[in-house]
Amino acid sequence: MPFHCATENMAALLRSARLLRFSPSGLLHITGTKRNGPPLGRLYSGALGGRLPGVCGRQKDPATGNVSSRVWPCAAGCARSYATATEQKNESSAMLRSKQSQQFDWALAKLDSSVRRTGRITKTFLLRIFHDICRTGYPSSNQALLLLRSCGLLLPEVPLEERTELAHRVWEKLKELGAQYDVSHYNALLKVYLQNEFKFSPNDFLAKMEAANVQPNRVTYQRLIAAYCQNGDIEGASTILGFMKSKDLPITEAVFNSLVTGHARAGDIKSAENILPVMRGAGIEPGPDTYISLLNAHAEKGDLDSLKKTMEAAESADASLMDRDVMQVIFTLAKAGHQQHIPDMVERLRHERGYVPDAMNLCLSLITQGLEDTAFNILKTFPTLQSESFNTDAANLGNFFLRHCVDMDTSLEKIGEFCKELQESNLHTSALTFTLSCALEAKKTALSLKLMKLIKEQDLPIRPHYFWPLLTQHVKDGNTAGVVEVLKGMQELEVSPDVETLTTYVLPVFPSMEAARQTLQDAGISLKSEGFLSSEVRSVAVSNLAELYTILSDSSCPSMDLSTFRGSLIQGFRKSADVESMVKITELLYKDERFSAGNSTASEAADFFLYNLINSMSEGEVQAQEDKLRKYFNQLQAQNIIISRNIYRGIKNLLDSYNVPELIKDVVALVDPQDRVSNGFPSASPRVTGTENSAFVQKRLAELKAENKPLGATLKQAIHALCAEENLQRALELKQEHEEEMTAGGYANLINLCCRHDNVEEALNLKREMSRKDSSVTLDASKYIVLVKTLSKNGRVDEAVDILKEMKEKEVALNDSHLTMLFFTLSAVASKGDIPSVRLLQDTIFTLGLAKPTSNLCSPLITAYLESKDLSGALEAALECQKLYSHLPRIHDIIVALMEKGDTELLQRAMDFVSQERGEMTMLYDLFFGFLQTGRYREARKIVETPGLRARPGRLNWYAEKCISSNQMEALEQMADMTDKLFECDRDEMYSYVLRLCKVQNNWEKAEAVWTKMQENNIIPRERTLQMLADILKNNGKEVPFEVPETWYTQAATTQQVKTAPTPSAAEGGTEFQTRLMAMCKRGKATEAYKMLKEVNNKGVALDPGTYDQVIRALLAKGSIEDAMEVKDIAASHLPNFSLSEIATNLLIVSHSKKDQSKEALEKLKSMMQKNYVPSQLAITRLVQALGNHGDVAGIQEVESLVHSLGGSLNLSSMVFVNNTALAHIKNGDVDSAVEVLEAVFTSPDSTNPSISFVFRKVLEDDNDKALDKLSAMAERLANHFACYRPASDLFLRLLDMDKVEDAKFMLARCHGVAEQKSVLVSFLSQKAQTPGQVGKIKALLSLIPDFTEKEVLYPYLMKCHVLDKDLSSAKALHEQMQKEGIVTDELSLKRLAGLYRDAGETAPFTEPPESFKFYAEKLKERAAKVQTTADA
Repeated sequence: MPFHCATENMAALLRSARLLRFSPSGLLHITGTKRNGPPLGRLYSGALGGRLPGVCGRQKDPATGNVSSRVWPCAAGCARSYATATEQKNESSAMLRSKQSQQFDWALAKLDSSVRRTGRITKTFLLRIFHDICRTGYPSSNQALLLLRSCGLLLPEVPLEERTELAHRVWEKLKELGAQYDVSHYNALLKVYLQNEFKFSPNDFLAKMEAANVQPNRVTYQRLIAAYCQNGDIEGASTILGFMKSKDLPITEAVFNSLVTGHARAGDIKSAENILPVMRGAGIEPGPDTYISLLNAHAEKGDLDSLKKTMEAAESADASLMDRDVMQVIFTLAKAGHQQHIPDMVERLRHERGYVPDAMNLCLSLITQGLEDTAFNILKTFPTLQSESFNTDAANLGNFFLRHCVDMDTSLEKIGEFCKELQESNLHTSALTFTLSCALEAKKTALSLKLMKLIKEQDLPIRPHYFWPLLTQHVKDGNTAGVVEVLKGMQELEVSPDVETLTTYVLPVFPSMEAARQTLQDAGISLKSEGFLSSEVRSVAVSNLAELYTILSDSSCPSMDLSTFRGSLIQGFRKSADVESMVKITELLYKDERFSAGNSTASEAADFFLYNLINSMSEGEVQAQEDKLRKYFNQLQAQNIIISRNIYRGIKNLLDSYNVPELIKDVVALVDPQDRVSNGFPSASPRVTGTENSAFVQKRLAELKAENKPLGATLKQAIHALCAEENLQRALELKQEHEEEMTAGGYANLINLCCRHDNVEEALNLKREMSRKDSSVTLDASKYIVLVKTLSKNGRVDEAVDILKEMKEKEVALNDSHLTMLFFTLSAVASKGDIPSVRLLQDTIFTLGLAKPTSNLCSPLITAYLESKDLSGALEAALECQKLYSHLPRIHDIIVALMEKGDTELLQRAMDFVSQERGEMTMLYDLFFGFLQTGRYREARKIVETPGLRARPGRLNWYAEKCISSNQMEALEQMADMTDKLFECDRDEMYSYVLRLCKVQNNWEKAEAVWTKMQENNIIPRERTLQMLADILKNNGKEVPFEVPETWYTQAATTQQVKTAPTPSAAEGGTEFQTRLMAMCKRGKATEAYKMLKEVNNKGVALDPGTYDQVIRALLAKGSIEDAMEVKDIAASHLPNFSLSEIATNLLIVSHSKKDQSKEALEKLKSMMQKNYVPSQLAITRLVQALGNHGDVAGIQEVESLVHSLGGSLNLSSMVFVNNTALAHIKNGDVDSAVEVLEAVFTSPDSTNPSISFVFRKVLEDDNDKALDKLSAMAERLANHFACYRPASDLFLRLLDMDKVEDAKFMLARCHGVAEQKSVLVSFLSQKAQTPGQVGKIKALLSLIPDFTEKEVLYPYLMKCHVLDKDLSSAKALHEQMQKEGIVTDELSLKRLAGLYRDAGETAPFTEPPESFKFYAEKLKERAAKVQTTADA
């Protein structure tokens, strides 16, 4: 019976069977209590919340109270043909889709990275990706699959109901946008339902699939069984089970696991336990997942004795339980109300690698379920890492816990208790303050105010900007009562709102200043603060200049820096027609020192105000108000207002750019008359080469001999031609006839030919003859090695050694290809089992220093032993290589041979040695691969399940490639299956290896089985995996059951075929030129490629678009814009539709930007975005920097607007625009505006304290003291008034970096808090340790801040600096100092120091760590990450 018919019968069976007692419109989502292979949550150390029992309430329609019919997203329209959809899209939309998909990959990669690192993702980030996909309008099948699968266990911070609603929202929206759903999507939705404990009707689910013409597969039925079992409906599960059996669908471990849960939920725990012997009877050994299902069943009942017995049974059955498995049991106990048994389970936690992220997810799931007390007990089991911490005095364990408590509206009493205990236990230094920041971020006003009261009781400061996040939403909503409530809270806490708070976050909510005053007075809020006065000034400045003058001119008006209301005043000047008041206010600012601050005088402040006024106006605005401005300037002159020359120049440049030069004469009148007088104000052709015919050359040789002319060059050509024809006999005869005329080149060719013909005697005779003629002649390295190989093969090893010695004497240099030739030379000897000869040659090569020992060059000796069946000798030789050269060649082959022979003694010795020299993990991998290779899969599984073992992608890739090359499908499959629980193992990568071999074998049945297994294990495939699977199925004429992702190169090929067909000249004569041009471009020979392309064009030869584009890109990479554009014109002359590729356009923008052609670069950016191209980060950055150098603020804003239209696809920091906008203002002489721009970043409630070091560097490089003074004052103000130390830290470190130590010292004296910014200072330390010659700067930092970090952190960086400087004496002294101070030197530093000793020809006084630099660097990163994870916890 066809499968589709079977599906219909299945649905009919279910309809006639006893159904779940739920509304048919709701579809089930129940947590998966079983694991079949590694579900995504388990694989990624995922959250635990959804995996455990419990059923959430059904969704109700608010109007009817019935279960909503919209719970299940309708799938009827999902069966639209992909071909039809494709026909509806034109070529440009397809290109846009491809590009948007490529640009979106970074987000998918980031999501995947988050899952692998922490086992979870945030709802915010998931929604961001979702919205980006919706914005593109072309969701791919794979993107839809990823989003759906992310709506379950990966969201432990989101309640179950919200997860399901999100899944439905994703399903409906993507379907609306044209996503093609196949069975994998329905299976993913089923999995999400199970994880979120969502109730649904399985028969309705199947009916929906039928309506969408999607056929269920084995995974679908397995998950439907799980759905029935989760509700204890064994009858419903049995119906599906019977159907599966009738169709010969395999009953897997996953089905049995579900049945364990089903019987337990039905109250029949005995039947649940009896499932295990049934499994064994069916030939399936119960695995860890089965035991976890049974453990959860006992946990729901609170049966501690049965829990203990089941755990013991699991251990005895080699089904080792990991920490995350025990955590599932803990969650089940807590949820079922059996908290009294949790301590027993906690004692069983072994704190394996990855414990912290797993435990964090457990805590988050518990808090989400309202079980925060249990979560807090788990939190206290976290390792504090105080002894290893890089920052032991700033512990902050529990950040994630406190944040989630706030999000889930945990009571203040509990939060207070948690914070108190964390601080008293020294687990968190500022728990309450951190909790407050979370409450403010979540805009929880009542909780925030209560937390502030608690903080105030601890005598900690409460600052005005703490209230900004609370006020922001109220102002946005126009909620006057909300603003007043917050202000009352401030008053109760005795916090006076400052000017920024009032102006930005309070007054805008009121219709007028009077209304604000009246409302605040009625609420009992004081209006006598300085902040309120400043805010009033700002408000009046915008609306009434005459009233403002009255306020400011009043002698009782206190001092007020112009910068506090300059922006509002400029806005008022631009709007007002009251020139008289404008002049009065300007005169007041010019003469009254109350309105200037810092080092500037009142006249300077007024000067800059005038410039800022003109700069703030647009061209149209200035032209429209020309008469008003002329009247304003003339009246200023009448009041004897004088401006500086620099300000005049700035205003003049602005007026010129605004096309109103008539105003300039009015502005120049404001310049001091004395300043006005003193400064004068009113080709070669390509060479064709080839191998001449030997007969022709010999004829020419005879003619020359008859004419008694020199024969040297022609003789060499003749011998070369004969060698090319492999005519050894005639070449030797020719050499004999003209022996006196023979050159070194001729001898070299003949020697090489003799070696190819294995004529060793003749080769040696020629070599001796050549040496007699000229002993200084040196063959090239390849000919020497060929001679060595020929001698060795013929048993003349001593003579081969002599050749090697000659190579050393004549200093013959070897490159990588020569080393490969040496390897094959040694391997040829080894294949005969000639151990002494291989050893002699190898020792000679290494002793003479012809080549450094490598694993490759050491391996032929091992090969010789293996060929001789001498396993003991092979092992001894390998161990000797490790001791002498730190290489362990062919250890895998030795281990495999020992296993096959059964020599356990030698095998144990080998493993002990590997463990000692390379580490235990390397040893375990060697054993794992050995067992796989010999078919001992049970032993291999035990090895890979060793607690603490983590994935090593490089080693797994090595064995997978070995299996693929040797066609070993079974071993490869076993490796893919066994690594399902391996920590940080890339599951898609594992299965892609299997698919690659399926493609080699053309085995579509196996490929289809792999696809089913990937769905079963909830693995998200990459596009390249889907493409590979689709290729296998298509090549065998099978239907592809999913949407095939279209790669960029296939789209490009299709597009190009549509656009252009190759001209005859391109097809017939251009191929050779194209190859040569592409090779030149790859070698960086852009100029040569350009010349050749012009010559080709002169011949009328057309090339393909890719070649033209490659040459253009090569020229642009060299900065040759004119030449590149000439090539573009040539291409267009042959290919009318030719246009620059995206990469070339990005390079053109970069090139224009580097040449300060910012306008041209901006135009190119606009044009490329019109073509739906996406600019690169580098292109945007260089363009914005160029605009900043030109002072083009408007240009930067335009670029920023264009980039924002792309969404987050570029992942570009907003500081690129902020920093360069500030520099543009500085370039224009408007430092105050630059300060405003930068201050706004750091005073924003959402500020992340970004770096502005780039701005300081540019200002210091330009020696702009005026700008530096104002920026320095800003940094001090932010540090001292807002406790924001990042700008001051950036300036301090930039001064240090530019060797301005005294200035840095002065800066530190003014901002003491800089010394406490440890993360920034350590980052500087790390940065300086990357390049040689930076020790002085690090020591300068230490002289100013001796204790900015622990010595355990400092010394490794110093050691790295000494090694980079090759300063052995300083490195020795540092090592000795560390030993005296009792500081343990980390392995990476020891490895570096040992290398320094070795380079200096000395022996290190310690054992060099055996692993690679990369290994120890990764180890340090893991340690740092572990510390950081615990710190964030």
